Amino acid sequence: MADDHLEQRAHADAIAQRAADQLKEILTGLVAEVDPFPAFPGSMFTHGIEVPPTAHTSLGCVIVTEDGELAELQLGLDQDVIASGGDAHAARVEEAIALELSPAEYVTQAHAAVLALVDHLDG
Repeated sequence: MADDHLEQRAHADAIAQRAADQLKEILTGLVAEVDPFPAFPGSMFTHGIEVPPTAHTSLGCVIVTEDGELAELQLGLDQDVIASGGDAHAARVEEAIALELSPAEYVTQAHAAVLALVDHLDG
């Protein structure tokens, strides 16, 4: 019986992986249609399209990047520059950190990203 459960789990994992791979292909195709790729609203250096939050996520601001990847956009200030009297604009730090998701988590985020890209392209 335990072997059956392991086989079912492996089958479910394979389904999630196939779905993730297929959504990645769709994302890549949609991103190629976005020209020019927009700057993220309020950012100075980052280009990306915001992905609306999905249910039960602890992620911050998720974006689709120019290369079709999903990333969490983190904005902040370099405290050393501020402490030395530097300009706040020069101290701005923007970082798009690639998401490390399981295939099942990726499916949820990528689906939301596909919807965001379609809205952007049709808007």
